[in-house]
Amino acid sequence: MFPPNFKLSPWDSVIFDINTYEIADPTPESLDLAARISGHYTVRADPTVSKESLHEFGFYYCDTLIEPYCTAEKFIAFEAPIVGISKNIELEPLLAICHGAFTHGRFHRDFKLPRDGADRRYDDWLRQLHYSGKVYGLLFHGELVGFIAVDGNRLVLHAITRSLRGRGLAKLLWTPVCRTLFKNGCNELVSSVSATNLAVVNLYASLGFRFRNPVDLYHRLTQ
Repeated sequence: MFPPNFKLSPWDSVIFDINTYEIADPTPESLDLAARISGHYTVRADPTVSKESLHEFGFYYCDTLIEPYCTAEKFIAFEAPIVGISKNIELEPLLAICHGAFTHGRFHRDFKLPRDGADRRYDDWLRQLHYSGKVYGLLFHGELVGFIAVDGNRLVLHAITRSLRGRGLAKLLWTPVCRTLFKNGCNELVSSVSATNLAVVNLYASLGFRFRNPVDLYHRLTQ
């Protein structure tokens, strides 16, 4: 039914109970198809390119992502003996930190989708990453206070417990994970963050990360 540039996102389809797709090449024909067949559609667009055709076919803006990146030579470490990391962490306490922590996500900002579904999307993503052994627990005075999930050289999902947010501790907690990834052979670390999430943007900047590859995200829900 769909051309090759429509990529199904089965994990999101389960969460939102509707077929979800990313459109890799948003031609007018593809956008028209998305406007006629039920589903939730995402287009990633260059911020400098006109969005006239997206608006014409009912797509609406949700977010702008930027890519933090850093090499070992540029990394600014904040060493502290009161923090540590562990990969031997049970899932449930990690989920307690994760649930509701990602208010800047594009699915949270999509006013046509249920917020609880957006929360469950991150919870399920954490479950998958934990099952694959890709989650570092962040320890403060020996207690679990957050996590960073990695995939190769990418920091793909991270959060700290609500009571410690805004206290300037994140750069201490991020340091041992980044140090470990560099030590394990990563030449460059990268991530992805909403341009509206200034706390995380500032965190990455304090650690020596720079930013590149901005992309605008547009959604359409066809029912």
